[in-house]
Amino acid sequence: MRIAIPSTDDKGLESYVEEHFGRAQFYTIVEIEDSEIKSVTSLKSPYVEHSPGDIPRFLKENNVDVVLVNRIGSRALTFFDSMGIQVFSGYSGKIRDVIRSFLASQL
Repeated sequence: MRIAIPSTDDKGLESYVEEHFGRAQFYTIVEIEDSEIKSVTSLKSPYVEHSPGDIPRFLKENNVDVVLVNRIGSRALTFFDSMGIQVFSGYSGKIRDVIRSFLASQL
């Protein structure tokens, strides 16, 4: 499973969740296998400004299965849903802690 989290910077698990999904300059991609972190990558957003659907398409092109966010608009949710990407909201804090919390909730 590949999880994307909008991030304040490119420090991987040490980054913090960007509060506004669409304004994130980075997306931390965490690959999970057997409930363990296998890899962590920071992707710079290719958009200074974006149109509806741009970011969901960008994350889909990067094989993301799940997106963890603090808040997200209904339009973006619709795009993710149409692409088969699950979105979970209400996450904040350090990405390392967010991943731990998400994995614990999935067990």
